[in-house]
Amino acid sequence: MNAQIKERYPYALPAVFLWLGFLCAISFMEAWLKFLAPGVTISIGLGIGKLVFGALNKVEWVLIIIIAANLYFVAQKIYSYRNILFIIAALMTALETFWGLPTLDKIADQIIHGGIDNHPSLHIIYVTMEVVKLIMLILLGIYLVKKHQNFNYANT
Repeated sequence: MNAQIKERYPYALPAVFLWLGFLCAISFMEAWLKFLAPGVTISIGLGIGKLVFGALNKVEWVLIIIIAANLYFVAQKIYSYRNILFIIAALMTALETFWGLPTLDKIADQIIHGGIDNHPSLHIIYVTMEVVKLIMLILLGIYLVKKHQNFNYANT
């Protein structure tokens, strides 16, 4: 094996799978499991959720920057399959950042202070965006692994 071979996606590949790990662990596991813990009330669970999802969102933006930088240096047409998958995942994160999370945080605050959720469909929309993001990241991860393998095998 040639020691001079450079990986095509040395940052994007691990960042995509790290993002997938965070997304699955928090959005699809922690989000509902915390409410099953003894002594965790709805108010406490919602407070934890606001904190955890806010932190996840910041981590997602760091990963988006890392992935975007790496993809930029492996040139492809803007409307390539790879870029479309990434752009959709990033767009879902942007929608969550500027609309979903602030709206759900307001609803959580209302519930914490004794109010009720008058917009339960907003939570379904948010979960749908998370599922779309999950699918895009899985497909992007598969794409990057295949390109990484083809690149390395072709040069050995």
